[in-house]
Amino acid sequence: MSQNVRLYTNSQYSSPYALSVYATLLEKGVPFELRTVDLAAGEHLSQDYARLSLTSRVPALVVGEFSLSESSAIIEYLEEAYPQPDFASVYPDDLEQKARARQIQAWVRSDLDALREERPTTVIFGARNPAPLSPQGQQAAEKLLTVADLLIDDQGNHLFESWSIADVDLSVMLNRLCANGDPVPGKIKRYVERQASRPCIQQWWALAKNIRSI
Repeated sequence: MSQNVRLYTNSQYSSPYALSVYATLLEKGVPFELRTVDLAAGEHLSQDYARLSLTSRVPALVVGEFSLSESSAIIEYLEEAYPQPDFASVYPDDLEQKARARQIQAWVRSDLDALREERPTTVIFGARNPAPLSPQGQQAAEKLLTVADLLIDDQGNHLFESWSIADVDLSVMLNRLCANGDPVPGKIKRYVERQASRPCIQQWWALAKNIRSI
C-alpha cells in the first residue's frame, strides 16, 4: 500500500488514543505524516475535519481517499492493511492472546472514568494533580491495580510473550498513577518504566513536552 498516510492528533499530544495509533504506525514501520487539531479552538468541529473524522474526534487516520476515526478501529484497520511479513504485527499471533489484548484495549477505553478525569495524561509530562483521589477515583484506581496485578508478572515483563499494542494502552493508564506519585506496587512500576522506555512512547511524550515548553 503506497498511499499517503496522515494521522491527526490533538495539538497538546495528550490523547492516549492518538498515542496508541501513533505507536502502531511506528511499530509497524508505516511512513506517515503527523498533523494536529486544536480542540480548544474547536477545529475538530469544523466541516473540513468532520469530512475526515466521522465522529469529529481525534485521532483520525487518512490513507489516500479513505479516512477513519476511533483508535481501536484504526489500529485493527492498520493491522489488516499492513500485514505480516512485510510489516510487524502489533498483536499476539495466538488467537486467545490476541482476543485478550483487544479486551484490555476495550476496557481501558470504556471504564475507569473517574481516574481518567482526576489523573489526566498530562500528569505524565509534568502537570501533577496534588489532590487526593476522590472515593470514585480511588475505586477506579483499585480496580485498575487489581486487574494489572493479574496480568503483570513479578519482573514487569510484557503482557504476552512479546510486546503488543495492549502494553501501550495499559501502561499509559497505569502511568496516570505512577507519574502523579500515587501509591503503586513495585512490579507495576517496573512494567510502566519498561513500557515508557520504548522509543514509540518516548517520541510521543517528547512531542508533548516540547509543546508545554514553548
